[in-house]
Amino acid sequence: MDINLITNILYMTIITGTPILFVALGELVCEKSGVLNLGQEGMMLMGAVFGFIVAYHTESLLLGFTFAMIAGVLMSLLFGVISMHLNANQVATGLALTIFGSGLSAFVGIDYIGKGLEGLSKSNIPLLSDIPVLGKILFSHDILVYISIMLAAVLYYFFKNTRAGLIVKAVGESPESSEAIGLPVLKVRYLAILFGGAMAGLAGAYLSLVITPLWADNMTAGRGWIALALVVFASWRVERAIIGAYLFGFMSIMHLILQGFGVSISSNLLATLPYVVTIVVLVFLSKNQARIKLFAPVSLGKPFHSNR
Repeated sequence: MDINLITNILYMTIITGTPILFVALGELVCEKSGVLNLGQEGMMLMGAVFGFIVAYHTESLLLGFTFAMIAGVLMSLLFGVISMHLNANQVATGLALTIFGSGLSAFVGIDYIGKGLEGLSKSNIPLLSDIPVLGKILFSHDILVYISIMLAAVLYYFFKNTRAGLIVKAVGESPESSEAIGLPVLKVRYLAILFGGAMAGLAGAYLSLVITPLWADNMTAGRGWIALALVVFASWRVERAIIGAYLFGFMSIMHLILQGFGVSISSNLLATLPYVVTIVVLVFLSKNQARIKLFAPVSLGKPFHSNR
């Protein structure tokens, strides 16, 4: 294996891991506030289809990404109203959101299947991109890759060093106690839900406008579910979410790598590798319940009835 091949593999690992990182960061914030939203897959699909449609007609990728985030926010708002105000079960509501998003995105995008557009161009960082090997791996990506890394850094600082971050964590640990001391529990949770929706929509648009600049039914291919598993895998820590996103990104292209080496295994079977890894990780983590209880927000997924 020569250095150019290794460089290309690591380069593609970062690209394929970026949408997973976006949606995982959004879900991490959501779960930190005590809300479990399983609708990430549906929100990603809505972001992917609306982002593509807007970009296709306006020839503006910026508008495409903007409307993709708006689509994700509106989907998450629907989840928020049903689960927060109508007190529906969060798990059932999230699953319904995924089913709804999958069906609606297929209906809306039926006339755009097979159509393509010019995707987001790369943004080489002057001087740094000229560094041998590392230049291409780290400094020759599109702008959203850099934004995802900066966002992760901001969230790390947010939860470690800001009062607002402590409030989000307090709401996730004990919403009743938080409300008793005057914290706006529902407002905090709504903001976390909307942020998660925006990130899911952006992640979906990254698939339809960057990785493969076209629309296809169910093009997220389970990445929303992988991101949900990733949050648990990362123990609700931002820094671990980054590592996990790129790990799953690597597994997503492993089937192409193995085929390139002439491995005589069905390509369809090899394509299941990231999902197999997800299952293995979840099984491994489920054996250590003490660890999950230690890091998981205490009120995660539990209904909350405001007295205000």
